[in-house]
Amino acid sequence: MAADLGELLVPFMPTIRVPRIGDRVFKSECAFSYDSPESEGGLYVCMNTFLGFGREHVERHYRKTGQCVYMHLKRTMKEKGTGASGGAIPRRKNGKVFLDLDLNCDFNGDDYEYEDEARLVIFPDHYEIPLPNIEELPALVTIACDAVLNAKSPYRRQEPDSWDDEVQVSKHASSLRQLDNGVRIPPSGWKCSKCELRENLWVNLTDGSVLCGKWFFDGNGGNGHALEHYRETNYPLAVKLGTITPDGADVYSFDEEEAVLDPHLAEHLSHFGIDMLQMQKTENGFTDSDVSPRISEWEVIQESGSKLKPVYGSGYTGIKNLGNSCYLGTTMQVLFSIPEFQRAYVGNLQRIFDYSPLDPTQDFNTQMAKLGHGLLSGQYSKPPVKSELIEQVIKEEHKHQQKGISLKMFKALTSKGHPEFSSSRQQDAQEFFLHLINQVERNSEGSENPSDVFRFLVEERTQCCQSRMVRYTQRADNIMQLPAPMEAAVNKEELIAYEAKRQEAEVSRRSPPPAVRARIPFSACLQAYTEPENVDDFWSSALQAKSAGVKTSRFKSFPEYLVIQIKKFTFGLDWVPKKLDVSIEMPDLLDITHLRATGLQPKEEELPDIAPPIVVPDEPKDHLMNNFMDSPEIDESAVMQLAEMGFPLEACRKAVYYTGNMGAEVAFNWVIAHMEEPDFAEPLVVAGFSEIDSSSSAAVPVADNQPPEESVAILTSMGFPRYQALQGLKATNNNLEHALDWIFTHPDSEEESEAASDIADPEGNASASANATADNEPNGPRVRDGPGRYELFAFISHLGRSTMCGHYVCHIKKEGRWVIYNDHKVCLSERPPKDLGYIYFYHRIPS
Repeated sequence: MAADLGELLVPFMPTIRVPRIGDRVFKSECAFSYDSPESEGGLYVCMNTFLGFGREHVERHYRKTGQCVYMHLKRTMKEKGTGASGGAIPRRKNGKVFLDLDLNCDFNGDDYEYEDEARLVIFPDHYEIPLPNIEELPALVTIACDAVLNAKSPYRRQEPDSWDDEVQVSKHASSLRQLDNGVRIPPSGWKCSKCELRENLWVNLTDGSVLCGKWFFDGNGGNGHALEHYRETNYPLAVKLGTITPDGADVYSFDEEEAVLDPHLAEHLSHFGIDMLQMQKTENGFTDSDVSPRISEWEVIQESGSKLKPVYGSGYTGIKNLGNSCYLGTTMQVLFSIPEFQRAYVGNLQRIFDYSPLDPTQDFNTQMAKLGHGLLSGQYSKPPVKSELIEQVIKEEHKHQQKGISLKMFKALTSKGHPEFSSSRQQDAQEFFLHLINQVERNSEGSENPSDVFRFLVEERTQCCQSRMVRYTQRADNIMQLPAPMEAAVNKEELIAYEAKRQEAEVSRRSPPPAVRARIPFSACLQAYTEPENVDDFWSSALQAKSAGVKTSRFKSFPEYLVIQIKKFTFGLDWVPKKLDVSIEMPDLLDITHLRATGLQPKEEELPDIAPPIVVPDEPKDHLMNNFMDSPEIDESAVMQLAEMGFPLEACRKAVYYTGNMGAEVAFNWVIAHMEEPDFAEPLVVAGFSEIDSSSSAAVPVADNQPPEESVAILTSMGFPRYQALQGLKATNNNLEHALDWIFTHPDSEEESEAASDIADPEGNASASANATADNEPNGPRVRDGPGRYELFAFISHLGRSTMCGHYVCHIKKEGRWVIYNDHKVCLSERPPKDLGYIYFYHRIPS
């Protein structure tokens, strides 16, 4: 038999490889679907490329590559039997096979076990060879099979801060010494014992000292007093206050310089009066340190008090939380509820799969199609069968939860090279949305770009406060950012009273009063959006100098789908993002027609189309000084008010001048914004209107200043032709913002199009196909303008105190009913919390 197997494998020996260092072995997930060894058909791993394929996709890989030898992996879950005493009968497991495979189950591991099978399968005849079969297989094949079975997860071959790293038990946990010093940690009112900082606080598990952290592994900020204390005392372990739950807490080892596990944490905390089992915990294992009788944000957004009915089938598939990956899951749930995304990826599924590269795990369109099919097919969201329901009733388990799909492969691809999204930290869903839209645009060349439905043009009207002249510019955007004006809250008196009580409780170290949430009308948010805002560093082409400027924004076009972000997050004194606790009653029907831009009005005078002068750095200062006016008009009283505050006199003069003599308060803001600049205290110089020497103010020749590819890529991703992006950057000395304005104010012409080919390729080697593509591209970004009337169909909510922690949940309206997507759980919503959302999605109402 051994000879027969050896002869059978001889023709395929050149294609069988042993995984080398750097090879990724995908033995837990199919490259085209979410099939795994636990699926009915198991998983096939190619013994040459080490890619994994489900039963319906392995044939495609065989036909495309000609690879014939695959390892078939199958895991079977079995419920443990019970003995005479009622206890589980241990059943022998095959612990050698499938090392490093993650269980994809939501049942109790104490009641179930698994059995693994592995075999080699030779295509196209599907000849099977059971494994292990060491004696009968050639040595090379045996070594290759053993290497595949013992290979680590491909997602652990990323950077050390990878989101799939495992936290290890601290070497100090079992022998930690704790001082009997009588210290007891109160339930609230914590502050650093050295600097009185009230955020990012850590309690040392040896002496109970409460000290602030530094900017380290968890991304929070502080003054580093916890680390300083360790260096003085060598007390190694600390736990972060506000993260303690019955399941554990964030523990850091200063000696080991990493986050660690402490198996004896409950005992160590009880030494200082902290009962870990009584700490507040939510269903998702996240904490909210502001314990109060009021129904918490966590309960409201997740509808925790309701018996929600699970739903199954197409469009109702959940997504497993990989650990702080809910920002990704909620964003993708909403995107694939949009028909344009469904059509672009799921509608073209077979074409995308058939034309995918040899490594589909690294192809964005393939992974988007895979994700869309996983969410919409219903294949991974099936209701329980009757026998399972009966069993749940007997065991008094009334909830059946779908397993959901795991986005490890998708996350690894979309976050590749990104310092934040590739980490294990929580992220901002709005930032990820924009990151993904950028990837969609970059990978949609030559095909439908579904992200076009979000794009709209904004008309910005900028006015010089001194000359009163105006400039109209346009820019493309994907999100409408609405302010949350706290001053417009309708319950101001209640908020003031709460703040007074909170400060009093903090001083007396009592529990804080029930929190009060600000209620802000949506109309106030819209009003704040339309208000003029000051322009930092505004350079007036009418004055040929910096001046005060104000800007207002309106919609030049309305998108097919309007995305609204409520600007709930601000920065605290420690530069950690904080969330405003606000309630905004978002309308189901929204009409923003009145925000349509009107353009230049009859009585308005445009600012001259003159770019700021570009000064050659190595020119003598005296030569440049000849080109400036001697003494501009300045409000000396405002200058003296600033100087009395201790600022340099020349800096005060500049502040008053550049803010248009609008008073000391406005000038003070300019001082704060510019005091770090190297020329902050240098004398004020203002360019004259008629004395400017053209030779001295000439721009640096642009012929030798080739635009950087990064800037070109940003403009082309907005929908502009490459040649137009190059022209705009060349004309504005590679200033991205000015280039965007230049493109909008310089319509296409035949002469410009012809000249563009020379700019794109100075040596005249541009291909005819490239020029043809550029000529056929539309001028400006692609937008789908239409009426400004919308209906709400989805919103993403954030739970927690900042974007750096917490949890995301989304609600989507499907088939006339609201559905809540909370990681892998998908249920009908009873009370969708529309007033507590973070990002809202509206679709246009047809005229």
